[in-house]
Amino acid sequence: MDDFSDLIAANKTFADDFDLGGFDGVAKAGVAIVTCMDSRIDPLRMLGLTHGDAKIFRNPGGRVTQAALEALVLGVHLLGVERVLVIPHTRCAMASASEAELRVKIGEATGTDASWQSFGVITDQRASLGEDVAKVRSHPLIPDSVAVGGFIYDVDTGLLDQQF
Repeated sequence: MDDFSDLIAANKTFADDFDLGGFDGVAKAGVAIVTCMDSRIDPLRMLGLTHGDAKIFRNPGGRVTQAALEALVLGVHLLGVERVLVIPHTRCAMASASEAELRVKIGEATGTDASWQSFGVITDQRASLGEDVAKVRSHPLIPDSVAVGGFIYDVDTGLLDQQF
């Protein structure tokens, strides 16, 4: 239990002044964001949004996976999502190594054969972003009225560059 004591203490401090309750779960700004789990990304602040404004789905590389599509369908039909932003970023680890390299690195770190594990490496970030935007736009349960954009976030400048 000691492994988390610092975080539990920080949570108690957070809860002392907690004023974010009472939201109904609807995305107040009508926004959903699919982005990378990278800690350099602050999805709400980079778009001028605040707590309760958006639905955020994060994974390695910011890819539109099956789970991301499920979340977007639910967001659109149950949670007020009208705009979807797919946002990978510069200097992403998922775009800077091959599957083979990651398998070796993870295998060496764990002492376990990782040759069977897929990591979803991105060989062409712009092309992958285009594919992901197309997946959302063409999904039969996401209406054409939902705006879908593909952007690359620059982790060194904080700027978004719209690609699609």
